[in-house]
Amino acid sequence: MSSSMSMSMSSMASMIVTATSAAASATSSAASSHDMGGMDMGDNACKINMLWNWYTIDACFLSSSWHIRSNGMFAASCIGIALLVVALEFCRRLGKEYDALIVRQFKRNLNARAAMVQIPSVDACEGSEPPFATFRASPLQQLVRSAIHAVVFGLAYLVMLLAMYYNGFVLISIVIGAGIGKFLCDWMIVKIPMFAQNHDTSGKNIDHQVEEPSVCCG
Repeated sequence: MSSSMSMSMSSMASMIVTATSAAASATSSAASSHDMGGMDMGDNACKINMLWNWYTIDACFLSSSWHIRSNGMFAASCIGIALLVVALEFCRRLGKEYDALIVRQFKRNLNARAAMVQIPSVDACEGSEPPFATFRASPLQQLVRSAIHAVVFGLAYLVMLLAMYYNGFVLISIVIGAGIGKFLCDWMIVKIPMFAQNHDTSGKNIDHQVEEPSVCCG
């Protein structure tokens, strides 16, 4: 009888130990999953939220090295993001200016050729369409155009990634930078002919006479 009682007591003790270890393992796994799921838990941890937020301190952008640790650092980051968008608008403007430069070079070459060859006046034959000359960008010119486009694409992608953090201050900085960039780099200048007879004044050709401004801040 004593042997049966000792066996029952040992079995109960083993069951208690098993239950205790199971509870401890469950608690540790729950704590670890909680730490992994909440990226803003703990001291000096990055606060990342895919919903609208107004995080300042401990906010992280693009990588863990961009970790906001003070209000001054966050203000500098917002200013830098705004300047990044201004740089994007500047590069877009630079691409347009370079294309316009290539067109001006084409026109100079065409005028030089026309000076050596007698070209009949277009007004001599009513209803005739003006002749067109086709030019193709050189490999170097196309390479420069591609490089500018790649820079614009990369900057736009960085701005998109920053906007995906849904930080209100960052989004406001992006909007402000876009406005400043448009104001500085895309000032509209239009040429409208004066006292021109038999000219299309309906506004259809005004778009072709839009003279883009000079490069931003230059």
